[in-house]
Amino acid sequence: MSTRAHSGVAVSPVPLLTGPFVPRPDRGVRRGELVRVTRGVYAPAERWRGLAPWDRYLARVHAAATVYPDAVFILESAAALRGLPVFSEPSQVHVILPEPATARVFSGTRIHTRRRLPHVDMLAGMQVATGSETAVEIARLRHPAVALAVTGAALRQDPMVTAESLAALSAEQASSRGRRSACWVFERATAVPESPLENVSLAVIEWLGFELPEMQAWIRGSQPGEDDRVDFLWPSQSIAGEADGAIKYSGAMGDAREALRARNARDARLMRRGIAAVAHWGWPDLIAPQQLRAILQAAGIRPTRAEQTAPLYTLAAALRSRAR
Repeated sequence: MSTRAHSGVAVSPVPLLTGPFVPRPDRGVRRGELVRVTRGVYAPAERWRGLAPWDRYLARVHAAATVYPDAVFILESAAALRGLPVFSEPSQVHVILPEPATARVFSGTRIHTRRRLPHVDMLAGMQVATGSETAVEIARLRHPAVALAVTGAALRQDPMVTAESLAALSAEQASSRGRRSACWVFERATAVPESPLENVSLAVIEWLGFELPEMQAWIRGSQPGEDDRVDFLWPSQSIAGEADGAIKYSGAMGDAREALRARNARDARLMRRGIAAVAHWGWPDLIAPQQLRAILQAAGIRPTRAEQTAPLYTLAAALRSRAR
């Protein structure tokens, strides 16, 4: 296990209270003022209740770091600390502890034992598996759509990491568990998709049997500065696709009606430039992938190969509550 200094870390979204800062924690919990995050670590209940699932998980990872200062964080726990996608709220924090620790689950933390220790970075005093190690392990052990999102984010986060280097790191591991799944991920992963939603969309489009689109394609206007970029483009059919997160039209980022008007105006502009149709979809259409099938077919796209039912069948459980 080698270590290199690194300062960037996703900070806890809530204050974590321990020791003398919580003189009577049981009373605070009974009154509804505090929430027990893990053994001996508490958070203000009101702020905790307002957190998204992935932010609760990040807080739990930071809480585990106060209990296990010598831990190496891996899997989703490393992803959370690195600002990589985390889907929903994983049930356990994942750490490796120095010998003679034994594998067990205690107070929401799963303690792993490994012969091969991962390479780590020091993030704010915590030992965290590198982005490469994290992407490889998730690619081997988690749903391939989730793994594609994590890997794509890791590639965007560190230009020195490549899909080829990840594939080589995976091939070096003695265990064959998940190797084939990881190969599928690394053959497709690029830094071009700009969000977990786009990465997962690519996987679902492939499994539904549609032709794979171009990503982040430009539709040129007649004047400088009038170009538009679309998330997905099927150039042979002149059809564009946009993966829209719900927050975009929820009002949280400004007037929702104005955002929808801007979208409609942009769609009309694209169609004046030769785009036949613009398909829009979001997380609910991936969680129920037959909805995405219907959206793409309504836009004029037809499947070109058989649907792959196995990854689609297990997709909904992997995507519940979506990703940070």
